[in-house]
Amino acid sequence: MSTESAAAPAQAPAPAMRKNGKQWHQPKKAFRPGSGLTSYEKRTEERKALAAVKAKEKELKDEKEAARQAHVQNIKDRRAKKEERERHEKMAAKMHAKRAERLKRREKRNKMLKS
Repeated sequence: MSTESAAAPAQAPAPAMRKNGKQWHQPKKAFRPGSGLTSYEKRTEERKALAAVKAKEKELKDEKEAARQAHVQNIKDRRAKKEERERHEKMAAKMHAKRAERLKRREKRNKMLKS
């Protein structure tokens, strides 16, 4: 019997039956309004940590957006070059090769003057 009595106190006592009959609910604890409060220093540290995390997230998001914009710009540039090349090919098919080459050089000079 001595071994049984020594093992019994090690286990938590079984909760008593609830008066209202709602045994499926968790038993309520005493209401302590000050228990959830934290010190000012702890709150400021948490705010700083949260601000640092948000700044890092924003930085990563900005990097990702910049990479996406660079990719989009690359696609636009390639399409513009392709259109220009096709336009020159059409022009060369219609007219003499030397005249097409001369017009091409003249257009480049005008583009340089504009920008």
